[in-house]
Amino acid sequence: MSTTPIDDGVMRAAEQLVGVAYTDAERAQMRDNLGAQIEVAVRRRLVPLENALPPATLFDPRLRGFVMPEAVAMNVPLEVAALPERDEDIAFAPVRRLAGWIRDGKLSAVRLTGIYLARIRRHDPALFSFAMVTEAVALAQAAEADRLLAAGRWLGPLHGIPYAVKDVIDTAGIVTGWGAEPYRDRVPGTDATVVKLLAEAGAVLLGKTAVGALAFGDIWYGGRTRNPWNTEEGSRGSSAGSSSATAAGLVGFAIGTETLGSILAPAARCGVAGLRPTFGRVSRAGAMALCWSLDKIGPICRAVDDIALVLAAINRFDTADEGSIAAPFGWDATAGVAGMRVGYVAADFGNPLDAAVLEAVRRVGGVPVPVVLPDLPYDALQHILFAEAAAAFEDLTLSGDDDLMARQDAGAWPNVFRKARFLSAVDHIQLDRLRRRTMQAMDAVFREVDVLLSPPETGLLTIIGNMTGHPGLAVRVGFAMHRTRQMPAYLNAAVAFEDGVEHRVPHAMSILGPLFGEAAALSLGRALEVALGVADERPGLA
Repeated sequence: MSTTPIDDGVMRAAEQLVGVAYTDAERAQMRDNLGAQIEVAVRRRLVPLENALPPATLFDPRLRGFVMPEAVAMNVPLEVAALPERDEDIAFAPVRRLAGWIRDGKLSAVRLTGIYLARIRRHDPALFSFAMVTEAVALAQAAEADRLLAAGRWLGPLHGIPYAVKDVIDTAGIVTGWGAEPYRDRVPGTDATVVKLLAEAGAVLLGKTAVGALAFGDIWYGGRTRNPWNTEEGSRGSSAGSSSATAAGLVGFAIGTETLGSILAPAARCGVAGLRPTFGRVSRAGAMALCWSLDKIGPICRAVDDIALVLAAINRFDTADEGSIAAPFGWDATAGVAGMRVGYVAADFGNPLDAAVLEAVRRVGGVPVPVVLPDLPYDALQHILFAEAAAAFEDLTLSGDDDLMARQDAGAWPNVFRKARFLSAVDHIQLDRLRRRTMQAMDAVFREVDVLLSPPETGLLTIIGNMTGHPGLAVRVGFAMHRTRQMPAYLNAAVAFEDGVEHRVPHAMSILGPLFGEAAALSLGRALEVALGVADERPGLA
């Protein structure tokens, strides 16, 4: 603790840091008891609090009076098709097609795993999408999947499907380094719940996908994860490796996490389908905690149908996650969207490519409905994330080990965590109240519309949807010409561009559903996927 006397100069400086102003008399009244307040805070810091321990006050996205949607039967037909001759065509097939081949004995899990391992060896040196490849584990699990099938046991659509999991999610005996130098040798003793559920479903673990350090961005201790459509730019983050590997056909599907855009942003950039489930739907037990009231785990796939298949496998109430909420999940892939009320914020649709998506919504039978959000300082809600993340990694900041991290710019976690120490506790409570008002505003919007459509790079719905816990789906809707894009230095900064040639890269749209209403978002996503016909194009990897 600093021994600097708490005089008027120190107090005036502190006032500047939190944006308040007191009188001389008020400072005099506080001076004698501030020392005791600081001493209590310092003593509290001596108590070790493990990363997984959540606050006593838990976030719940459900307002009073919320009614859980009724269960709908799963109906996602698997494709019956001839097995292609080329391994590349097999690798890029959606899960619903891979599952049909495996179920019908046309393709073995061992062969499929070998195809993906070969592609990882060929393409990952340019992508940096894998933090760890678990070849021996994958081949053993694939052999077991084939053995079970030969014995007449088919575990479902993920049986024998190779996948990868973001490297903030624990895998027993396998390095889970959180993308950050201080943790690069961390080896957990147990699997995260989501990994256990995927094993029960018969999925095959190919390895751990790269994550921006401590779940921010696309820079980690192994380098910068790249976008397969333009390997000169990063894949965004922090589910950087999961999105890149899926887009490049290195996995059947992948698992990502989102706190404030970490599934939707890289999925949009890499042109894959990514789902941020409703807060509480998927257990986070065994995953790194960045922000206990915001963290979500979800699937990243090459097709909307596949999202549903994976979500069905990992949707489970779990007492090991204090934020877990029991919720049914089912989806009928054959259901149409005729009459679906599709809300949108008109100011976010100035880009002709985005406006064209609204026309596509009309073509598939949806009804675009302009919505107006209350004028509130939504960007201020980011301070909830900064404060919780700084608390989750307090030991990193106070020990000085944050200096070991590769990224040290003004927008990187080390600096954000340090600045967060100056956030006011009173303001934090007020932000929590603003968050509830935002939840009320979204509740009102979803009384008027069935889903919300939003360009992932514009507007405030990334912040709003994460703060309220609503599910979001990223889907590819076309292509655009862009110069190489750089990760914003700050979470709320505009995307910066480097000089250089333009590249043809995916253009995406986000679809937000009501709480535990992922099915509505999936239905519109699938309708657009079919109508626009751009989902099957592949990046031109050398």
